[in-house]
Order: sequence, then structure tokens, then C-alpha cells
Amino acid sequence: MDNLKDSTVKKPAAEELEILYRDAYFVAINKPSGLLVHKSPIDRRETRFALQMLRDQIGAYVYPVHRLDKPTSGVLLFALEKEMAQHMASSFRTHEVQKEYLAVVRGYVEEKVTIDHPLKQMLDTKAQKKEGITKEIQEARTYCERLGTVELPYAVSRYPVARYSLVRLLPKTGRKHQLRRHMKHIFHPIVGDTKHGRGEHNRLFREKFDVHRLLLHANSLQFTHPITDKRINIEAPLDAAFKKLLLTFCWDRIELEIRN
Repeated sequence: MDNLKDSTVKKPAAEELEILYRDAYFVAINKPSGLLVHKSPIDRRETRFALQMLRDQIGAYVYPVHRLDKPTSGVLLFALEKEMAQHMASSFRTHEVQKEYLAVVRGYVEEKVTIDHPLKQMLDTKAQKKEGITKEIQEARTYCERLGTVELPYAVSRYPVARYSLVRLLPKTGRKHQLRRHMKHIFHPIVGDTKHGRGEHNRLFREKFDVHRLLLHANSLQFTHPITDKRINIEAPLDAAFKKLLLTFCWDRIELEIRN
């Protein structure tokens, strides 16, 4: 398996994206939290997009093959040819690509749990609704594994202390906001989620730990290269805010174990 370790990664200059992997067919970046993949009606005021930034940075047209939500960071794969993009998009749809995420969630999650909970399709635009596109119920499954826990001496809501878990999330299907909606469904919303989370926990992390982002990170992406037939494993290092939090909660050793 081709495994790109952090030591091989060239750190980006200011306003440049961190490139994790590149060959003649694909390029993968470490998408920062807060950056849209491409122009979208969900945020018409945004002027910075990963697709355009990467295109300008490498001087070549790129084709996105999957999505990451704007507040989610981590591995984002692009193809350098339209045909490769279509091939990989098909691989994502048939679940041949393995994705792994790290997240910090409210409460103590079970050690291991598979969330099998159908989700109603989310529509992006009013135009889709006008066209008569209906919100279908779609099968959705996520595997969740607890990696660490912490109890903080801060009263939140009706509880005298606040408890949180570091979890590994493996989506088995690819629905919009699946991980965020599934963690909300089992009453362990992801910290920093302003749409599906809990405001009191988000405020606590902003005020006590200076964390102003969704604590969800696409940690790794694995797929079989359609040309070389090699198994490719691309890993994305955490940003400074996420790393600092792991260190504060004594979870940094857990991250090292994940990398190894």
C-alpha cells in the first residue's frame, strides 16, 4: 500500500493549499475548515474555493470527485482528467473508497457502535424544490469507535460537569451531512456544529479553548488506483487548533497511535 506520511508533505506557503498527494491522474489536498470546495448557492458571499485555488496553484484544471462540508477539514481528492473524476465518483458511490474521520463529540459514546439510521435527502437550492425534486429517505450507516474521553469542570446546561469523547468515524454510505446528523441522532453531536450541534457546548469550546471550528476532520482516504492498481492511503495532518485541543485533553498520544 502506498502510504503518504506527514514527513513527505511539502508545507504550503501563505494562501496555498497543502498538497498531500499528486501523480499524473490525481491530486489531494488538506482542505482547511471554513473553505468551500466550489461555488455553491448555500454561501453566495464566499469568494474563496478549494477548486479554483488549487487550479491556480498547480496551473492545471482539476475535477472534484467528492465533497467535504465547508466547516470540515481534511483529505479532499481531485482528478486531473474528467474521465478519472467520473471513475472515482463511481467508486465513491459504490463504497469502494474508505474514508476515516476524527471528531470530538458531546458525552461519552459507546466504545463501538454502528449507527444504522436512514436520512432524508437534503436539497441544496430552492430551484431544486421548484423543479419538484422530493426529499427521499435514504439508507445511511456509520461506524463509530470511541478513542478517548475527558471530563471538564464546567457546568453546562443542567449538568455540573462537561464530558466529551474523541471518536473515529467511518461512513459506510455517503449522505449529505451524514456524520453530523448521525451523531446528533444518537445524542452525541459534534462540537462546533452550528447546524446539527448544541450551542452551549460550542460556546464552551470557543470561550475556554479558543476553538471556532467544527471538530470534524477527514483523517484519511484509501482507494485502489484505477491505473496502477495500487492501494493508495492519503493522510491529512490536523490543523493547529485541533492539535492543541488534543494536547490539552491528553489525546495527542491517541493521534500518534492512529498514524502508526
